[in-house]
Amino acid sequence: MSMDIGVLVPLRVDIGREFDKLTALDLRSCQLCGWDKNLFTESLAERVKAAAAERGIRITAFWCGWEGPAVWNFLSGPLTLGIVPSAFRFDRAKTLCQGSDFAGWLGVLDVVTHLGFVPENPSDSNYQEVLEIVRFIGRHCASNGQHFLFETGQETPITLCRLMEDSGLDNLGINLDPANLLMYGKANPVDAVRIFGNRIRGVHAKDGEYPVNGRELGVEKAMGKGSVHFDLLVAALKAVGYDGALTIEREIDGDEQIHDIMAAKTLLESLITSV
Repeated sequence: MSMDIGVLVPLRVDIGREFDKLTALDLRSCQLCGWDKNLFTESLAERVKAAAAERGIRITAFWCGWEGPAVWNFLSGPLTLGIVPSAFRFDRAKTLCQGSDFAGWLGVLDVVTHLGFVPENPSDSNYQEVLEIVRFIGRHCASNGQHFLFETGQETPITLCRLMEDSGLDNLGINLDPANLLMYGKANPVDAVRIFGNRIRGVHAKDGEYPVNGRELGVEKAMGKGSVHFDLLVAALKAVGYDGALTIEREIDGDEQIHDIMAAKTLLESLITSV
């Protein structure tokens, strides 16, 4: 199987409309992204499956969000994001397990989320608590025949590798977001690919810049306008044997988003065949 190109699609009740937007871009691959656990129902899963089958769309992963506050910066982020903050950890773990069940009804084998700012120090008591909740969610995903994927960004690559090793589970993996690695100042994306190796099961094709201060993330950019070297990235992915989807993510709305997605598609198509 060779790399194919997709895009993130939001989970909505009127999912057919969202899939029609995808096919209008001449794309047939997507990650489905859901943040509202009230939509994680078997009936909606059946409608999503039918709509995808009707249009020939392959759902490569279910990106599962969670409830509660989420502040995407360096000051409040550690207190609000993912399953790291103890105040939200248990409820969010339950939501992620519900997301796993929803993905199971869809027949999707990869469940993705942001864990949050996982402590770098493995002796930190909070690291041990996060490890236990990762085991809990990972085992639930395993019961559904799935992998549980960590989206890169808030942690250094070696921290995520350590977490996977310490878990003792064999169904954990990485959803590589090269822009996030830059925007959080955590790693060079090409080097990260070499560290993660065959743990990578999904990729977000997104571009961005390093942070310029200690409070705010770096800025997301249209592909080719940021500091991710996609020619080197695609070559590195091929070198570690990755042949899954490159899922375009552009976190703006409107006509500019469509323009940037189409430009990214053209660039990626060229790189897949030439690198």
